[in-house]
Amino acid sequence: MTGWVWRSFDELTADELHDIFALRQTVFVVEQQCAYLDADGVDKRSRHLYTRDGSGLVVAYLRLVEPGVKYGEPSIGRVITHPSVRRTGLGRVLMAEGLRAAAEFYPGAALRIGAQSWAENFYSSLGFERVGSEYLEDDIPHVEMIRA
Repeated sequence: MTGWVWRSFDELTADELHDIFALRQTVFVVEQQCAYLDADGVDKRSRHLYTRDGSGLVVAYLRLVEPGVKYGEPSIGRVITHPSVRRTGLGRVLMAEGLRAAAEFYPGAALRIGAQSWAENFYSSLGFERVGSEYLEDDIPHVEMIRA
């Protein structure tokens, strides 16, 4: 890995944005067979975290969304790892860096996420608690979770 890179939307280069969108589309659209509008306007109000492998491929990514955009609280979303690095622990390291930065940018604030239901145990292990009932988003079961 080449280290973690944090950027506001305006700081992202065209190449960085392309590589991030390529990863997001590879997994969320193609792998999960889900047609949805990934460029949802939220990226402009988010900080973006990613890392590349030794060949330059973006292999892990998340966005930290400002409070008041998706939820009243700040949120973490689009959490993703490339298929080539799954089950290596990189997703947990990615989330640890996201949580560290969230605490720095939004001290004392709770975080809210909309997690795919299959990942609920993963997020629970990071201190998130389910709130509310399961719901469908783009035909995929999700649950809202909060971390105080």
